[in-house]
Amino acid sequence: MKKKLSYRDKLVELAYIYDVKEIKDYEKSRKHLTSGQLELILKKNKIIIPKDFKSNFLRDNFVKPVTKIKSNLVEFKENRVKDKNKLFRKAENFKHDTNRKITRTFKDLWNSLGQIGLNFLNIIPKLGKVIYVFFGNLFTDLFHGIYTQQIQPQKAKKVIIGLATFTIITTGIYGSINYFSGDEIKKKLEVYKEIKKSDVKKEVKKPDVKKELKKPNVKKEVKKPEAKKNTEPKLEVKRKSVDEVILPNLNLKTETVLNLFKDVEYDLGQVRSKKLVKPIYFTQFPKDLDELKNTKLKKETFIKIVLPLVVAENERILEDREKLLNLSNKKYTTDSEKQWIRQKLLEYKVKKGNMEELLLRVDIIPTSIALAQAAKESGWGTSRFALEGNAIFGQWTWSGQGIAPLDRESNKNHKILKFPILRASVKAYKNNLNTHKSYSKFREKRFKLREKKGKVAGLELTETLNNYAQTGSEYTKILNQIIRQNRLTDFEPVSLVNSVKKVELSS
Repeated sequence: MKKKLSYRDKLVELAYIYDVKEIKDYEKSRKHLTSGQLELILKKNKIIIPKDFKSNFLRDNFVKPVTKIKSNLVEFKENRVKDKNKLFRKAENFKHDTNRKITRTFKDLWNSLGQIGLNFLNIIPKLGKVIYVFFGNLFTDLFHGIYTQQIQPQKAKKVIIGLATFTIITTGIYGSINYFSGDEIKKKLEVYKEIKKSDVKKEVKKPDVKKELKKPNVKKEVKKPEAKKNTEPKLEVKRKSVDEVILPNLNLKTETVLNLFKDVEYDLGQVRSKKLVKPIYFTQFPKDLDELKNTKLKKETFIKIVLPLVVAENERILEDREKLLNLSNKKYTTDSEKQWIRQKLLEYKVKKGNMEELLLRVDIIPTSIALAQAAKESGWGTSRFALEGNAIFGQWTWSGQGIAPLDRESNKNHKILKFPILRASVKAYKNNLNTHKSYSKFREKRFKLREKKGKVAGLELTETLNNYAQTGSEYTKILNQIIRQNRLTDFEPVSLVNSVKKVELSS
């Protein structure tokens, strides 16, 4: 980079250009001429000084040195802070290393003790065999001596009486110990049983759990189609220690889906009142959903499929947000915490470690808005994009895998982004609203609502989504209409049923 010349240097350069010998001689003799002296010599030689040569005297002689000193001080402070942080890190690392060494020492000691114990256990059979042989031979010789009268009868009587007495005393002591401690043992056993029963009651005996564990054997919905036609795939329930119902890509018919909802007692009225939804995750919509003549039933089926997916994604976001708020209030963070923050910065496309911007982006999409947009973009789960590519939010792509619209103009090459499962579409929709520059107003207003009210309302945010569709404000009016007509705001406080056991349905 070219060095910026001072005003004096420019004057000297001008003197060399016009070959002013007086100034050259002064420069050769290493005599320092001031800017004023150089100006006088140039004017004497009738050389015009350009106006842009002039500089601010105060800036060059006072402001710049002060600024330089200030920058040096700032740099010095930063270096001190860096050194301090290095010391803290060294101390922290020393602490972790010490804990690790102590843990490793105790672990090695424990392993050594375990090895000693195992060796002792290996010795016990041999020791027992030796004792058995010794006492066996002893008693054999004793009774043999009595039989052959090789020993005196009085001494034999004493030995037998002594053994009998020892046996009686040992039996009495053991019996008394069992008698006095029997009540305590019974109590412990009863407490243990009560604990076990309470655990079982909490996990199994709840009505939701019973119905999800026992009823989704799907015998009803499987046997009916089989009696008519062999086109419906067989479902078998595998019980696992999980917390959600995962339905695989089985191309289920709408009738089968409705029967399943009945079996697990999945009712939107109860969801609205209790504000709880069962974690039933469909991988795709039924192909014949559009064949339902009852519009209300069609909409309810769509909401039942999409609602758990949206709620699950929002709960994951809220967990991340809570963790982020806790870390932002901490003075020092661990390496794993720093790594987690870096991952979230990449996920939400935040540059230069801007934590304020990250907090602005890490937040939920109101359930009412997500359901309304999914209904609008997918035709309530009946559109070609929703059925063929699980695309329920109509997101465009120019590079990824997608489905070309039939009414696309010839000069355009966009596609509708397709997904392997419905949950992937919900996640991509969340990332789109939380990261794309077109929805910055949405995120800002959401942040203000969060600060003001502590919660986010869908109807107050719809007006900020005019960039989502080409129709603009008309699109936001349609969203408001869908939300109000279908009472989608009722689902905003809904959360997942945490106590429900997960049941995986596989083919």
